[in-house]
Amino acid sequence: MDRERRSPAALWVIDVLGQGGGWSRSRPDVVHLFTLWESRAFYDSFMARSHDRLAASQAGTFTGARVRLFSHRFDVKTGFEPRFTDVDVVRVAHCRVRPDRVENFALMQEKVWNPAMAGSPGMVRGLFGEAPGDEFLILSMWRAAAEHGKYRTERIERLSLRARTAADVAALTGAVVDLEPSWTV
Repeated sequence: MDRERRSPAALWVIDVLGQGGGWSRSRPDVVHLFTLWESRAFYDSFMARSHDRLAASQAGTFTGARVRLFSHRFDVKTGFEPRFTDVDVVRVAHCRVRPDRVENFALMQEKVWNPAMAGSPGMVRGLFGEAPGDEFLILSMWRAAAEHGKYRTERIERLSLRARTAADVAALTGAVVDLEPSWTV
């Protein structure tokens, strides 16, 4: 089976303008597509008017899709722009947070994780999104895979201990995604 016919198991939708996506490094049969909408009203309009026609034209090109909607809460670094043309890799983390730890989780993202990512060579920009309740998305965009790899190796364990992430997070899934330039809008 060629890559164009493999299963996109995750489709993340966030509230700004632009689109990019690619193949998961750890699961090469999984696609992650990030669609950043101007507003929820634009998304709802697309779903009501154009979605079915587009879906029909793509019938048979994939199996199974999961859609998650997140609202932008704050930038990771500064000045988030919905562009994928100047990055090669996206790291996405989908977190379910213990209900009594939601505000602490957001605070630790802002005070511990964001400064560490913002100070990492090769980290271009990112965003912290939230869904109703206890569900969050952290999207970080990296110039190159090697630069993201240095950040992970050098910092993740230390930052996790400092932020007490294990006390906040009930479940965490994520992926490093190699972007396909032809999917960029």
